[in-house]
Amino acid sequence: MALSVPKAPGVSQMLKDGARMYSGLEEAVYRNITACKEFAQTMRSAYGPNGMNKMIINHIEKQFVTSDAGTIMRELDVEHPAAKLMVMASQMQDAEVGDGTNFVVIFAGALLEKAEELLRLGITTAEIAEGYEKALEKALEILPKLVCHEVKDFRDVEQVKEVMKSAIMSKQYGQEDFLTDLVAKACVSILPDKGTFNVDNIRVCKILGSGLSKSEVVHGMVFKRFVEGDVTYAEKTKIAIFSCPVDIIQTETKGTVLIKSADELMNFSSGEESLLENQIKAIADTGAKVIVSGGKVGDMALHFLNKYNMMAVRLNSKFDLRRLARAVNATVLPRLTTPSQEELGYCDKVCIEELGDTTVVAFRNEGKDSRIATIVIRGATDNFLDDIERAIDDGVNNFKCLSRDGRYVPGAGAVEIELATQISAYADTLPGLEQYAVRRFAAALEAFPKALAENTGVNATELVNQLYLAHAEGKGPNVGFNIDAEKAETVDVTTTKIYDLFQSKFWGLKYAVGAATTILKVDQIIMAKRAGGPKPRQNAGSDDES
Repeated sequence: MALSVPKAPGVSQMLKDGARMYSGLEEAVYRNITACKEFAQTMRSAYGPNGMNKMIINHIEKQFVTSDAGTIMRELDVEHPAAKLMVMASQMQDAEVGDGTNFVVIFAGALLEKAEELLRLGITTAEIAEGYEKALEKALEILPKLVCHEVKDFRDVEQVKEVMKSAIMSKQYGQEDFLTDLVAKACVSILPDKGTFNVDNIRVCKILGSGLSKSEVVHGMVFKRFVEGDVTYAEKTKIAIFSCPVDIIQTETKGTVLIKSADELMNFSSGEESLLENQIKAIADTGAKVIVSGGKVGDMALHFLNKYNMMAVRLNSKFDLRRLARAVNATVLPRLTTPSQEELGYCDKVCIEELGDTTVVAFRNEGKDSRIATIVIRGATDNFLDDIERAIDDGVNNFKCLSRDGRYVPGAGAVEIELATQISAYADTLPGLEQYAVRRFAAALEAFPKALAENTGVNATELVNQLYLAHAEGKGPNVGFNIDAEKAETVDVTTTKIYDLFQSKFWGLKYAVGAATTILKVDQIIMAKRAGGPKPRQNAGSDDES
């Protein structure tokens, strides 16, 4: 009879063998805080225009060199459950605003670091979480009063460029003027009279070679492909778009044709040919000079397309087909039929262009009704092009938020120090233990000017002292860190035009505090053993063998 080994009493007796459980301050709370602090520290060195790049090689051996927090976190595949909560908060910020992902992680990490000090003083996690939530309420109440700039007309390229520059500068310091000009022109050109701005309508086409200064905005779409037939140019043309192959129609079921003589074979072949020719002729008669196909273009079809002087373009991606249909205002047809005039699209110019050694097909719509713009970026390496694309993505998302809410707060650490000053004063008015947490919340906000200073190689403590002094002396809430100075120096950011999106700070504070308080409220980690999976490796031989 097998010996029954009793399990230890408590939660572990309810779970499978191999399940792990951590509880209490030492095992759960401090362990979570340590993981989150280390993760935030990693991201902190990538903050700001002088932030360091990270080199990441992901699970499929693809290499990334970037300082973009969103990309770093997406490719890192974080496993620790508490750090994962910070990543999820950051992803929510990315979905809501499209920028400020690093803000959320750094601030959540700073809040947890300050919470650890309070826990060691004997304050409970519930009191800390309550204090943080009170401080957040106060911060969100103060934030609208710190708005220092507002864009009234977001169709004015100059006004858009002025506020967008700081978002692009944080990714590409030194290239911001040129990139801001590209993004602002592209966004304003496709902004609809009614409805909201769609981020997906700004496309990026990356082409190796030349330098960044050769990048341009194309009103329409650009594809790295070659045309299928001999015709390579069409102007002021109608376009027919099909999601099916342009070829002899295959029957849905298998059929057998019994042919008894050579004449019957000739007639059968010519019947198929004439049917295809009639279809292509009917499409040509509608006025369409360009056919775009989602599948292959058959040799026979190509012959007739050349005969009727039509241009054929094949696109492999169904998403590109839909975008092109939106760009030229056409309907994607599922079968090779004659399109009606409403289903045809229109384009000013469809042509082949050579950029370096890459051939592209450009669909250009120069008129006001252009619905999609493509930014063609040039550069020497794939990594550089990817990083430029991320900077453009931040700029486009910035414009999306600007078209909803044009308010901006001072950047360069100015808004954080002003919030810290006012929240510290608010903490003095509170009677309970939460005042300690509110004061630590204010101290956590110092992480941003400190990170900017450290990444620039300036004494962080000296800079924070100077900023507090400037804000206390009444030089205004717009005094921030002068990133171009040799040593710790402050500047009025309204003169240097360094603005941060109000929406980015608003949601960033909310998500960071939400993540930090959630992590603090965890007092037990229970890791149940997964069913199945690889079995633990057994050592060969007995334990006493060397």
